[in-house]
Amino acid sequence: MILDSGDFDDGGLPAGDSGDSHANRANGHSCEKFAVKTQGSTCTFFVLICVGFLLASCKPDTKVEAPEIRPVRTVTAARGEAAETVVLTGHIRADDEPSFAFRLGGRVIERPVNVGARVDAGQVLANLDPENELSVLRSAEAALTAAQGQLNYARGDFERQRQLLANGHTPRARFDQADKALQNAQSQVDNAEAQLAIARDRVNWTTLNADAPGTVTAVGAEPGEVVQAGQMVVRLARQAGRDAVFDVPAQLLRWAPSDSEITVRLTDDPGVVATGRVREVAEQADPATRTFEVKVGLSDPPTAMRLGATVIGSVKLASEPIIAIPATALTELNRQPAVWIVDPKNQTVSMRNVELLRHDPGTVVIAQGLETGDIVVTAGVQALHPGQKVRLLGPPS
Repeated sequence: MILDSGDFDDGGLPAGDSGDSHANRANGHSCEKFAVKTQGSTCTFFVLICVGFLLASCKPDTKVEAPEIRPVRTVTAARGEAAETVVLTGHIRADDEPSFAFRLGGRVIERPVNVGARVDAGQVLANLDPENELSVLRSAEAALTAAQGQLNYARGDFERQRQLLANGHTPRARFDQADKALQNAQSQVDNAEAQLAIARDRVNWTTLNADAPGTVTAVGAEPGEVVQAGQMVVRLARQAGRDAVFDVPAQLLRWAPSDSEITVRLTDDPGVVATGRVREVAEQADPATRTFEVKVGLSDPPTAMRLGATVIGSVKLASEPIIAIPATALTELNRQPAVWIVDPKNQTVSMRNVELLRHDPGTVVIAQGLETGDIVVTAGVQALHPGQKVRLLGPPS
C-alpha cells in the first residue's frame, strides 16, 4: 500500500494513529531499555557478592592458637642406697665328688649300685672278672715257694762251708761261692715276695669299694662292658658337705665382694634357707655360655637341700650411692642416651644427655648427667619437643 503525505499527520505519524498510540510505543521502548538495565544491574550485584565471598574465604586467619600443654608423669632424681640384690639360679652339688675307676682294665661282671644309691665306707661299687689276676697270683705264690726252697738250701750250704773254713777243711774260694749263692737265693725270695704282693694287689683291684659314705651321682659302665684303667665307673658324692653351684657372668664377678655372704633358698620351697660364701671360682669361662662356674660352700645346709635340687642364690652388691630412674624415661639425643628435664619455674622441658652405669628392663642407673632434685619425665617422652610447656600429673615421685 502506498501512503501519500495526506496519510500522515503533522507529527509525522501515520494518519489514523493517535498520539496515545505513539506514546504507548514510546513507553514500550523505554520499558524494554529499563528491563535490560535492571537485568544487567542484578547480574553485576550477584557477581560482586560472589567475589566478596571468595575474597573473604581467602583472607588469612589472624587468630593465634594457644600452645598445647602436654600432661606428663615425672620423677625427682635422688641418690639412694647403692646396694643392689642380684638373684641367680643354680643347683646343689656335693663339695667333694670323686670319680671311682679300676686301676686295671677288664670286663665288668657286677655293679650293684645305681644313681641315687646311698653307700657306706667299704661297700662294693663294682667288680671285674678276676680270673686272669688270680692266675697271676697263683703263679707268684709258686715262684715264692721255689725261691724259698733255694734259699733254705743256700743257707745250709753256707753254714757248712763256714764251719769247714773255720776248721781248715775247705778252701776260701768254696766258702765265697756258698756265700754268693746264699745272697742270690735271698734276692730271689725278695723278688718273689714282691711279685706276690703285686699279684695280690691286682686281685684286690678287681673290686671297687667306696672309701667314704656318700651318694652315687653317676655311673660310667654297665655289667658286661670292658673298661680301661682309669675309666670312670661310679661317681660318688661324699656326705662331707654341700655346694650351691651357679653360672655367673664376668661382670657380676667384678662387682660382687669376694667375702660377701650369699643366701640360698630352695626354688620349690623358699622357706628352706641356707647361707654360704664363695669357695671356688672357675679359672676358665664356659665356651658356650661365657659364664664362670662359682661354688658356694653352704654352712649346715638343711636336709631338704638334696643333691641336684634347684636353688636361688641372692647377694647384695655394694657401691657408691647412685641415681636410678625408670627405664621409660630414657630417650636419645645425638645418638646418645638422654632424658627430658622439667624446669619447675616455667613448666617447660629440655633434653639432656646422660651416661648410663647399667640398666635392666625396668630401671636405668645414671653415672653422669643428673643431679639430685632434677625433675625427669617418665611418661610421654615421645610427644615432647624442646621448650614445650607441660602439666605434671601429680607431684614428682
